Amino acid sequence: MKGRILCVDDEDIVIRSCRRVLGDDEFEVDAAQSGIDALKLIDEKPFDVVILDIMMPKMDGIEVLQRVKESHPDLEVIMITGLSQVETAVKSMKLGAFDYLTKPFDPDELKLIVERALERRRLLQENINLKTEVSSKYRFESVVGASSSMQEVFRMIAKCAPTNSTVLLTGESGTGKELVARAIHYNSLRKDRSFVPVDCTSLSENLLESELFGHVKGSFTGAVANKRGLFEVANGGTLFLDEIGNIPLSIQAKLLRVIQEREFKAVGDTRTQTVNIRLIAATNKDLRAMVQEASFREDLFYRLNVFPIRIPPLRERREDIPALAFNFLKEASKELDKKVNEISDGAMNVLGNYDWPGNVRELENTMHRAVILTTDKAVRRAHLVNILGPSSDNDLEVPRTGDELKRIKKVAREKSVEGIEKAFVIEALKRNGWNVTRSAEETGMQRANFQALMKKYNVRLRGGDEGHDESGPA
Repeated sequence: MKGRILCVDDEDIVIRSCRRVLGDDEFEVDAAQSGIDALKLIDEKPFDVVILDIMMPKMDGIEVLQRVKESHPDLEVIMITGLSQVETAVKSMKLGAFDYLTKPFDPDELKLIVERALERRRLLQENINLKTEVSSKYRFESVVGASSSMQEVFRMIAKCAPTNSTVLLTGESGTGKELVARAIHYNSLRKDRSFVPVDCTSLSENLLESELFGHVKGSFTGAVANKRGLFEVANGGTLFLDEIGNIPLSIQAKLLRVIQEREFKAVGDTRTQTVNIRLIAATNKDLRAMVQEASFREDLFYRLNVFPIRIPPLRERREDIPALAFNFLKEASKELDKKVNEISDGAMNVLGNYDWPGNVRELENTMHRAVILTTDKAVRRAHLVNILGPSSDNDLEVPRTGDELKRIKKVAREKSVEGIEKAFVIEALKRNGWNVTRSAEETGMQRANFQALMKKYNVRLRGGDEGHDESGPA
């Protein structure tokens, strides 16, 4: 796409020069000979860069620049000036101009500055588009959940998001606590500032302290340079502490001070830094019980528990499973470049009857794997049984055509044989004290073939001569 350039100068020779230098395949050049005409054109047509003379009658370039930046702050402006107005040109850059050129300007220099201005505009636009995309992704209205329990979560997000209150998210692993934390941030007054997530389980006590508060050079072995902590990185935005129940007591004391005083010290530093952040914490543990056990500070718990939100596990909101499944199906199909857009009735029954110990995260991974396994446009019961294991016979997929009947019968026969084979292997091992060689001999099979069946059905032994193990299969 061509760069759209507007040249504004009351001298014809300057306009002709701009057209000659920039009027090629890369640029589309318009012109105006007064500030008033330029402002009209800018309101009527989209431009990327304005080349603007400072010295013009009626309305000079500085006034035009100020008005352009008020109405179109993303528009890049390059000022043109004589040698005697360089000081004014410098002033224009403080008012938002991208750069300036002195007359008479070199054609190559003009083209280079215009290209740089276009590149900056492109990068800024990409940043704006990314922020818009992220903000849209994490609008709480777009978080899937029509169940009454999730609607209550949405109401809680709507109430707390516009505030600066500390939020404590509780719920099992995989329920989407970080997604809710991001929804709170991107619906808050801090949405244009950083959202900084921290996994409190992934770092040791010493590393966690350095990660949160930063450190100065030489404060400990390996501290070869100063490092900003995540509290400083998140300043003005939101800090999300995931799995906060795993933070050691020593770090809890320092965290409490930051929340209370809004200040902290980097490791090894004597200076105190102030910070302005919104804190969102999350845990899959019972912090009240941990307080009773003295493994979590009571004062910190009450500082965190200002606005608690519980995220329900997926088994408590089964009515959301179809919508979530189709949402993950769409995402996986796009990522894997496969045209899979259906979930059979039998497959949906499997999804609805499964307890989802890994919650929404497990459902997402399951749909991704199911799309990999598909050979046509539909996820079927057999795909899910292969991933989640067999379910009850009450949710058998009902065929609609003769071809589907043949396919389902084949799958049913395979599953029936699999069940018999697995039982055959385990019972033979039990009778022979979990000795592979004796089990193979008793059943009349070669040891390698018997071991292949064990591997197929994940029947594992923990050791001993010739695979002997008294404890049975894993």
